[in-house]
Order: sequence, then C-alpha cells, then structure tokens
Amino acid sequence: MLTHVVFFKFNPRTSDTDIQHVKEALQTLPAAISEIREFRVGRDIVRSDRSYDLALVSSFEDLDAMQRYQVHPEHQKVVAYVKTITSSIIAVDFLED
Repeated sequence: MLTHVVFFKFNPRTSDTDIQHVKEALQTLPAAISEIREFRVGRDIVRSDRSYDLALVSSFEDLDAMQRYQVHPEHQKVVAYVKTITSSIIAVDFLED
C-alpha cells in the first residue's frame, strides 16, 4: 500500500469559504477515481507558525495507481484551482512495510 500525504498552505488573502471549497472538492474525488483506497482531508486546528492549513492523507494499491490518480481529469480540476490560492504545497509518498 502506498500512502500519499499532502500539506497545503494558503495565501493570506484566501478566505475560509475558498478553503472549505477546496476541502469539499477534494472529498468528491474518491467517488470519481477508483484507484483511491483511503482518503482523509482536514483543516489544521493548532494554527502554529509551523502548521500548514489543510492536510490530505490518501492510500493507493501501488505507485501506478497513484500516478493514474494524479493525471485523472477530476483530480487535475482540483489541482488547477488549488494552485491559484496556495503559497506552498508539500507532499510525501511512502510504501508501508
């Protein structure tokens, strides 16, 4: 199983409504993309200086499945929007032993 973890830091001018829209758009992906095995998304509640604003944790059968997810048109729609309102996006992808 491959785990895909993504952290989003939004631009200071990004509204709570926009962040909620991203969260809701991400939550539609499991119904649209069969490669997704597990999918969790949530907003940071600590809000420390080192915190990112939103996190996504998803799982895929293998690297090929995740790569199909990444190029899926529904995922690409969300990515295009997210890029317009974020200042930083970081990711870690790992295989579980």
